[in-house]
Amino acid sequence: MGSYMDSNREAAAMNSAAAALDSADISQGEQSLIILQSLLCLMREKNLLTRADIEDLCHKVEMRAAGEGGNALPCCAESASAASTKMQRLTSYIGQRYGGKHARTFR
Repeated sequence: MGSYMDSNREAAAMNSAAAALDSADISQGEQSLIILQSLLCLMREKNLLTRADIEDLCHKVEMRAAGEGGNALPCCAESASAASTKMQRLTSYIGQRYGGKHARTFR
């Protein structure tokens, strides 16, 4: 019975999230950001990603924002910098919420 209740709660949360995303006040970019942040949190919650994986992703975003790395795709420097800042905040939140071992330092 507990899993039935959990699925009802998850369905209700998804419906309210979908309604929020349908709002005309939210841009397409913000909708994508909400979906991706939720996906990262869900994957961490289900232990499909480790804290170290998320920290590695954050590092890659930082490298791209800095224009470093051999495979860096061209992008707007301001957008890359904003993405890096948001990724750092998300990494910090997920680390505090779900814990786990840190990645080895890259610097």
